[in-house]
Order: sequence, then C-alpha cells, then structure tokens
Amino acid sequence: QVQLVESGGGLVQAGDSLRLSCAASGLTFSNYAMAWFRQAPGKEREFVAAINWRASSTYADSVKGRFTVSRDNAKNTVYLQMNSLKPDDTAVYYCAASNTLYGSRAPAYKYWGQGTQVTVSS
Repeated sequence: QVQLVESGGGLVQAGDSLRLSCAASGLTFSNYAMAWFRQAPGKEREFVAAINWRASSTYADSVKGRFTVSRDNAKNTVYLQMNSLKPDDTAVYYCAASNTLYGSRAPAYKYWGQGTQVTVSS
C-alpha cells in the first residue's frame, strides 16, 4: 500500500532552518505531484508548497522566499527546506501525493502522511 513518511521536524528558534523529508513507497513516485500542508493548533490545514512531476513548484504567499520544495525521484523523496523560520510557522507538517491534480487544494491529494511537528520558539 501507499505510505508517505515525514521526518525532520523539531524544536528550533526563530531565524533557524529545518529540512523536512517525505519518503514515499507503494506508488510510482515520478508520476505524482507532491505537496506540503501544515496545521497549527486550533486552525485549519493550510497549503504550504507543491511540486509537480516536471519539478515546477508553487508556494503559499506566507512562505514564498523562505521555503523551497524539491524532489528526488531516484529516492522517492520530497523535501521542504525551511529558512528564516518564524513562530507562526509552528504546526504539524504533512506531505501529500496526487496523480491527477497539482496545486494548493487539499482535496486534490489522495495520499497523506502522518505529519511531523515543527515548533519555532521566539
């Protein structure tokens, strides 16, 4: 079955960097658009970034210029490099996969990971 496993979360200070990874299995990774979403306590899940099968990417305005999404099809892994982290970036980060649509809408993504916690202290 399809599995998406996130890693790399942790507790950092404002201004620090983190790199999240999402390892995929059970699917033809190169055929899937991959995305990162996040959910902070008491808030709805929100889009962060996505990368399609041609490695084109799109970002939420709140992270543009600070976060970079990338993929390594040989390793079946998608990454989220997060720089200049802010306390508002504190959330559980989820990766998701879609082989039909690409973009910022969560319903487009069929498969989801369990999430990794990112906490940014001020």
